[in-house]
Amino acid sequence: MQGVCMQVRQSQRERREGTQRVLIAAARRLFASQGFAATGTPEIVAAAGVTRGALYHHFADKAALFQVVVEEEHALLAMAINGATAGEDEPGPVKALIAGGDAFLDAMQDEGRRRILLVDAPSVLGRAAVDAIDARHGLRTLIEGVAAAIEAKAIRDLPVLPLAYLLNALFDRAALAAPAELADYRKTIKALIRGLKI
Repeated sequence: MQGVCMQVRQSQRERREGTQRVLIAAARRLFASQGFAATGTPEIVAAAGVTRGALYHHFADKAALFQVVVEEEHALLAMAINGATAGEDEPGPVKALIAGGDAFLDAMQDEGRRRILLVDAPSVLGRAAVDAIDARHGLRTLIEGVAAAIEAKAIRDLPVLPLAYLLNALFDRAALAAPAELADYRKTIKALIRGLKI
């Protein structure tokens, strides 16, 4: 009997998680293609194949669902950045900062991701909430990279957080550049980072 109860609970948990996953995936597609404001909850539930009740059972409102999408996009970005810097044997802290920046810019070439993270997220969630999400993911990685570069005496001894925040803003601005301008942004960012060397 206990095994049956555990199977029922597991089955319920799997269904709950499955419903959340389809809602998040459907919302991400819609937010990416048409933006937060133009996406209605009826569209989300229709795309997910669930009821409105299911949406509101799992998420307080559209903004709460959007926040989960933003969190996942930041996590995916952090994975791309970590993957780019982890693949090389001892690339050096300056090379790691450049490789991480390139990985970020590559991942941000997804137009929907740019819309979600750089256009809609600050206006929907507010700057403080977006910064808090970023701090758990990509910004944390950047702060660690800047601190490692300073500790290794590869770059000038500057305050870690201001430098990481400014580099983060630089990468975000470059991600918004037109595709034809991106190579110039990459070249400039690399020159600025290399200019920090001791």
